[in-house]
Formats: sequence, structure tokens, C-alpha cells
Amino acid sequence: MTQSPDNRPVLITGGCGFIGCNLADRLAERGENVLVLDNLARAGVRENAQWLKSRHGEKIAITVADIRDPIPVIDAVREVRAVLHLAAQVAVTDSVSDPASDFEINARGTLNVLEAVRLHNRQAPVIFASTNKVYGRLIDESAISLSGRRYVPTDGVLAGGVSENTPLDFYSPYGCSKGTADQYVHDYARVFGLQTVVMRMSCIYGPRQFGTEDQGWIAHFLLSAIRGNPLTIYGDGKQVRDALHVSDAVTAWLAVLDRMDSVRGRVFNLGGGPANAISLLELIDGITDLTGRNVAYSFADWRPGDQPWYVTDTRALSTALGWAPQIAITEGLRSLHTWLESRFGSPPGSREALA
Repeated sequence: MTQSPDNRPVLITGGCGFIGCNLADRLAERGENVLVLDNLARAGVRENAQWLKSRHGEKIAITVADIRDPIPVIDAVREVRAVLHLAAQVAVTDSVSDPASDFEINARGTLNVLEAVRLHNRQAPVIFASTNKVYGRLIDESAISLSGRRYVPTDGVLAGGVSENTPLDFYSPYGCSKGTADQYVHDYARVFGLQTVVMRMSCIYGPRQFGTEDQGWIAHFLLSAIRGNPLTIYGDGKQVRDALHVSDAVTAWLAVLDRMDSVRGRVFNLGGGPANAISLLELIDGITDLTGRNVAYSFADWRPGDQPWYVTDTRALSTALGWAPQIAITEGLRSLHTWLESRFGSPPGSREALA
């Protein structure tokens, strides 16, 4: 991919977050100017901001603002050639404890972005970070069977994963707020003619991810192993997700951006696909093999909206843009482990516990 002849910046909302900063880094590497809008509220984002500035200097400008405030959103949108909208409240648990705040950030904040584009920069493409949670719980216990240490669907139609034709069934306040935003983005293409694409993402992982129990579970599991902390598994650990390395995710986003004319108005599922599907217990086994450290864990009740099985059907994106995951989960885990060790591991010879 090459730099666009249009030298106006690309706006990334939430650009100091995990995926956002990786997108900003790749865009700047190929010579583009980037404008980041981020409220710097989440753990690790200030460090990501410093990392971006240290690598790219003036190629990346950072505006500290919140998408719930329409004025700075309008100011940012006016001057850019495209909008990559990733700013969000990302934890199902936080949405349950504070549904109103979750709605204001995910639904109202997204509407602010869309209205800013519609009224002040109609030609700017908008790519939105949605989630597989818009499909709800998807299948229940009667539609899955146990194969080793993972669940598999009994319906052969799902062998290739969940397609974009799957009916939406929001479950949890988070699913509702992201689903609302998802549909607004899609509808602004149909009703107002904006250039929008929705990316329904599943389990993105990789360097610059500060994983927590509520979000970024692969990084959280690896970091717990590095620190020697026990894990709590919600459910029985046999639930399955498909994992996509952030480098592959960024490649997909930029392919959409660069070929917006051919995909505008579309919705794509973005994940690692069946080849990169893994259960929680299988991931723990892989971490043990990778690190040589046993991971202690206990079980707790399922959480609202937890899916026993979700694997992405990536064929629509592959057909449209020729994209496919390049980094297998074993290789991706090694890259994430290397980064987490460099960031959080104890210095050589140190016997002190990690902070």
C-alpha cells in the first residue's frame, strides 16, 4: 500500500488504544499524516501516545478530547480525508454496571462522529469498529457439542464460521450500544450517501495491548502467566473464539480504506477464521507450552452475553479485497509474549514481583 496523494490527515478516534495506535503507526510508516482524537482515559493509552510520538514525531498529532463532546469532533473531522472510528467503551461488564455511560460513548458518540462527517466533510470515508457481540449469544447449549477441550457447533452451516448474513440479536447493554452504532453507520451510507464500512471484529490481539479481565483476554491470560497471577474463567473454559493478530487486522482496515469505492456501504466480519479458533483452556495449554509456566485458574459463572462459540467467516472480506490472515495463532502468541515480557517482565536477576 502506498501513501494517498491527498496529504490531509487520517483521523483515528481512540487512536491511542490498542488497535488505534497500531493503525496510526502503520499509516505513519507509509508516509501519511495522522490525527488522533483520544480522551486518554484507559490504562496504557498515554504510553501508546508517547510511543507514537517517539516513532513518528509531527506525522502524528494528538488531540485530547471525548467523542461525547460534539465540538472537538467537528473540529477534527473538518480537516481530514478519512475517519477510522475506534473510540468506545469496550467492556461488557462496565456496560452492565453503567448502561447509560456505555450508551453515551458507543451510540451517542458514534452519532456525533457521523453527524460531523455528514454536515462538515461528506466526502470523508468512515470505517467503524463494531463487534461480534451484535450477534448476541448466537447459539445455546443445545446447538453445540464437546470436542476435546472445546465446543463445536452441531449445525454444519457454521463450519466456515459466522457470516454477515447472521441475524442481529443484541445481548447485554454493550451489545445494544455497539449494535445501535453499527446500524447507524450502515444506515448513513444508505440514507445520506456517506462512504461507510462496518467492521465487526472478533478477538484482536498483539503488541501494545494492555489486556484486562474485561477486555483483551489473550493478553490478559499471557500477562497473568508472566506475573504468576491466577485467572478467573467465566464459564467452563471450553468456549471458543477465533483470534486475529493486530497486524492482520490493520492490513484489513487499510485495504478497506484504500479501496473504499468498491466496498462502501458494506459490513464485514473480521477475525482469524476457523484456522485460528481456540478455546480458553486450549489457550492456557498453549501459554504453558510457550512460557514454561503453569497457569492457575478457577471458574465462575457465565457473564451476560457470553458466547459459548464464535468463529468468524472471513470469506466476504477475502472475496472483496483478497485479504486473509497471515499470522497463525502460535506465531502471534509468540510476538505478543515477546512484547509483554519486554514491557512487564522483571529485569534480569530481579527477584521483585512485578507491579
